[in-house]
Amino acid sequence: MFKKKEILVTAFALFSLFFGAGNLILPPLLGFKSGNQWLIVTIGFCLSAMVIPILGILAHAKLQGTLMDFGKKVSPTFSLIYSFFIYAIAIALPSPRTASVTHEMAVQPYWDISPWFTSSIYFGLVFVFAMNRSKIMNILGKILTPAIILILIFVIGITIFSYPFEFGTTTIASPFTNGILEGYQTFDAIGAVVVGGVIIISINIKHKTASYTDKKSLIRNAGWLAGLALFLIYMGLILSGALSHSVFDADTTRTTLLSGLAINSLGNVGNLFLSILVGIACFTTAVGIVTGTADFVRSRFNDSQSAYNITAVIGSVLGVLMGQFNVGYIIAIALPSLMFIYPITIILILLNVVPEKYASSLVFKTVTIATILFSVPDFLGSISAIAPATDAFSWIPLQQYSLGWVLPALLVFILTNIFTKAKSA
Repeated sequence: MFKKKEILVTAFALFSLFFGAGNLILPPLLGFKSGNQWLIVTIGFCLSAMVIPILGILAHAKLQGTLMDFGKKVSPTFSLIYSFFIYAIAIALPSPRTASVTHEMAVQPYWDISPWFTSSIYFGLVFVFAMNRSKIMNILGKILTPAIILILIFVIGITIFSYPFEFGTTTIASPFTNGILEGYQTFDAIGAVVVGGVIIISINIKHKTASYTDKKSLIRNAGWLAGLALFLIYMGLILSGALSHSVFDADTTRTTLLSGLAINSLGNVGNLFLSILVGIACFTTAVGIVTGTADFVRSRFNDSQSAYNITAVIGSVLGVLMGQFNVGYIIAIALPSLMFIYPITIILILLNVVPEKYASSLVFKTVTIATILFSVPDFLGSISAIAPATDAFSWIPLQQYSLGWVLPALLVFILTNIFTKAKSA
């Protein structure tokens, strides 16, 4: 059995790999707009940005393999295609976004430096960490994550005790579903299936003789601790945003609000603390994505170290190139891919968590197919190919909330299990 210290270090590492740019800049504005509905919004946001990702870690604890194992019950071909798209999206969008956020919030306010220079230095360091992956657990768990949590505690704590405990009226039409969809932009469900593999491999390198049961227990316990930390931080940031409704203009932006909260809570050193936080949070996420992608490619080439090295180089170079775009642009172009790949990812996580007797190969196939089919309208709506409530798809439950895949997937899951049970009787 692993000691409590090892569980805590692993939990810190998980938290830092999850907590990136989106996790930091999304919750405050969500709370600012939610007003007196901040708790409902928090529940919705945490469902997609905390519960599902932690279930993804629990699935990794059960499988103790790679991303390929998540979809293997559908078919090997599907699993390969799905894995390819996940890693392609990860290194093309959320990874470069971390450099863009770091430049806009932590570099540009202090130095007149071009995005090219920032992203080049940034991903140069990411590459160094990726090439020293055996040290990732200790560096992330013992140094970087405690710094993130400490700074956040100061910002949230001072904000909550400084502002009157009063809330404005919500400007969000559907607080719960809006919270869920905003949680998509954290990329954390995708992060769970990607960086969860990084944790597995790092544990295997550090604890080669540990049993399957011990490693499963370590990952499960660390996952719950990381989830609790994420929930408390998200709730604190959303509450901070909600309490600041009378302090900032109604049209304030995500970065302006976050900067303002830091300045108001920490005074003249607020921006400095915020800059450190942004840099650390973004950097650890980028390291996890590049390392996870390189691990995947290496596994497809007979555990070739050369394949790992080349992929780490490609991921870092792509980060430099895409990191030149501003944050708003990257978020905008990410939406269509999220509306399609996120539901599939959520379903695969849930199916890998439920007991084996309810998750046969047939269940995996039928539920995944249903999810893909009913995600198409949401995808088309995100690229403005159809109106959100077009007559052709308005009959689908929850379609108006861009969650039209949820009930069909649940219904197919239930019916397929009933059919399977009846057939075996």
